[in-house]
Amino acid sequence: MNQFSEISFPSIGFSCDPSTGFSIGSLNIHWYGLLIALGLMLAVVYACGRSKQFGLKEDDLIDGVLCIVPFAIICARLYYCIFEWDQYKDDLWSIFHIWKGGLAIYGGVIGAAIGIVVYAWVKKDKVNLFAVLDITSLGFLIGQSIGRWGNFFNREAFGAETDSFFRMGLTNVYTGEVTYYHPTFLYESVWNLCGFLLLHFLSKRRKYDGQVALGYVAWYGLGRAFIEGLRMDSLYWGPVRVSQVLAAVSCAAAVGLLIFFQLRKPDPEKLFVRQVEAREAAQVEAEEAVEEDVEVQDHE
Repeated sequence: MNQFSEISFPSIGFSCDPSTGFSIGSLNIHWYGLLIALGLMLAVVYACGRSKQFGLKEDDLIDGVLCIVPFAIICARLYYCIFEWDQYKDDLWSIFHIWKGGLAIYGGVIGAAIGIVVYAWVKKDKVNLFAVLDITSLGFLIGQSIGRWGNFFNREAFGAETDSFFRMGLTNVYTGEVTYYHPTFLYESVWNLCGFLLLHFLSKRRKYDGQVALGYVAWYGLGRAFIEGLRMDSLYWGPVRVSQVLAAVSCAAAVGLLIFFQLRKPDPEKLFVRQVEAREAAQVEAEEAVEEDVEVQDHE
């Protein structure tokens, strides 16, 4: 049982005591899982809606989801278990008990990236790896922005004690005392939403495949590096906050690559979507030429 009950945001005069889920018969449904599923669904709907702008087809993207999601779940679990090994080393079967919690967002992102590489390799005649990474990264921001609210219902992923304007009060069910913390889940949700809106508009002016994906890594890494420093439940490797270091390093690397590719002055006409459009236009011209030949032959 979670030791916290009522949640309050005194600066805006809001308080509530949400449940962590509900039951339908013998089936227990948790808000955390439901929100993750909702985030994934909206990400897929968004990606399908913009698929043509990246030279991709809806059917191919849906196939990609079926390939990518298992990798994301497995790696999210492994990432968490590796850095919380003391919890699992004496009972290895508990590693498979994902319904009891223990998924790391960064592990999920890494797993999804691996899944995308595998998917793009299998579909290499139909899709471009970097175009898929671009549209998927936008979906990541949608899913992460919504999924973080699962932490709100679970009363987890909050930061250190604070008296700031944004403070979130948690009521201890045993003592009745209220302690105020940084709502880091909220910080990250809002950061991801802002990142999505920014990259959504910038993606329409991208100059090369992979540019949006690098923007995602830079944006998410920058925010996570700061937010992770406030959290009380970080995964550690010795004295190091693993996700904070990973976020900072990945952000720096992505920014470096963005600058590098920008200095090379990429040609937007080399985008995968432009190649697809050129092939389709050539195919239409070839079909029209065949029809004209048939018409000529009929007249003769």
